[in-house]
Order: sequence, then C-alpha cells, then structure tokens
Amino acid sequence: MANSARAALESALRVRKLDRTLTTALEPERGDPSMLVATDVASLDAALRGGLPRGQLSEIAGPRSSGRTSLLCQVIAAATRRGEIAALVDTFDRLDVASADSAGIVLDRLLWVRGQAITRMQDAGLRTHPDTWSATPGPSGLFERTIDRALKALNLVLQAGGFGVVAIDLADVPPVALKRIPFTTWLRVQRIIEGSDTACVLLTPEPLSRSAGGLTLALTGRSSWAGDSERSRRLASLDCTTRIVSPRRRVDGEVALRAIARDSYWSPR
Repeated sequence: MANSARAALESALRVRKLDRTLTTALEPERGDPSMLVATDVASLDAALRGGLPRGQLSEIAGPRSSGRTSLLCQVIAAATRRGEIAALVDTFDRLDVASADSAGIVLDRLLWVRGQAITRMQDAGLRTHPDTWSATPGPSGLFERTIDRALKALNLVLQAGGFGVVAIDLADVPPVALKRIPFTTWLRVQRIIEGSDTACVLLTPEPLSRSAGGLTLALTGRSSWAGDSERSRRLASLDCTTRIVSPRRRVDGEVALRAIARDSYWSPR
C-alpha cells in the first residue's frame, strides 16, 4: 500500500515537473548539443561538456586582469560566427569596439546597449567611500541609476527574445554595490529565459548568482609583459585558470588557458 501511494505521488510530481529540486542528486547531464553555447575553445568546451547551457543564467567571475572580458568576448565571438545574434549590456560603456572586432565578434550580429560612462575620478571616489554609492544627488546617485538602467535593459533584451547569448558587464561594479542588488532580480531573469535558446551571462568581479542549471566560471590570471624599457613594455600574454562550478550539473574542474596578444587583440591558445 505504501509503495503504491509513493508511486502515485512521484507520478503526480513528475507531471507537474516538481520531481527535481536543487538538492536532488542527478547524474551528469549530457543533453542536446544544440542546447549549449560552445565557446570554440576546445579544452574549455570539453570541461563544460559542450558549452554554456541555454535557458540558464551563468556567470564569468574574476578580478581585473584575470581574463574575464577576453573570455566573454570569445563566447560572443563564437556565437556570432555561427550566425547567432548576441547582445551586450555594457553598464559603464567600457567596450572597445576595435578590440571586439579584432577578437572575432561579428559586429553586425551584436546588439550593444551602452550605459553611462563613469569617469576614473568618480570610480575612485566610489571605491573609497562605497557606503555612499546610492546617495543622491551627485556621482553616487549617477552610479546607482546606471546600474538600475543596465538591469532594466537586460530584462527588456531578454523579453524580446531571439538572442543566442545575452551578457551584462558588471565587472567594474564594486562588490558592495553588487550585494545590494536584490536576489529576486536574478530569479526574474531566470524566469524569462527558462526554456528558451538564450544563454544569459553575468560578467562580475566575484561569483554573484547563477540559476540551478547554470555555471560559474571563476577566473584567476597572471600577466606576462614584453619590452625592455618602461616605455616599450606591453602586455604579451595572459595565463588564466578557469574553475568551473555547478553542483546541479556536476560540471566541476579547472582549465588552464592562455590568451596571446597578437597585434591589438587577444587570441586564446
């Protein structure tokens, strides 16, 4: 009697898609390749078991000079080369178009949503006094409004649909400001893209949020320089380690990558 009742309950839960939870022990997923966004970096795609999952919220996190922006550009470039449309919500208007073009991004297939540029002086002041970032009026109020507009733009782009990759650049937002973003923001994002062909990616200085089926790519990097004098010194390469975390998909491990400076752009090796 108990077994039949349990079977009936499990069947009812499956019908309503309530039979899986965040703590359910699942086998490693090897789904349809079309539901993954490949990065076109062989070693990384192998570790990701095909790429970033569509219909999920993932994140690329790391400090400055960790290779986080280079990796995001690689993801977007790979998608646009396959003929997909991508979107980048550039919170502080930091994207260098020439570098993006040299990195292989097909600009005709990229929607670039430009945010409010924050000057170096404003940025330095906010980092010195992070507790005033939401004050109004003044630079701090501008800072808060810029983040709010970027999040609203992200929602509008996701609701429009039709994008293979949608990313938002929050890499230069101080951690204290990121922590003040309500967690429900990311729940709404996941609700919008669930079941769609869009992979949403956050670019952040430290792990912030991901959906149950999403991935965290945590980066650390070491720069190599070329040139004999201070004036001739230039960035030659960047060795970065990508740690992949996702309890639900059980995609864990580390991948060592190198980005090599060739002329004015980066090329993963």
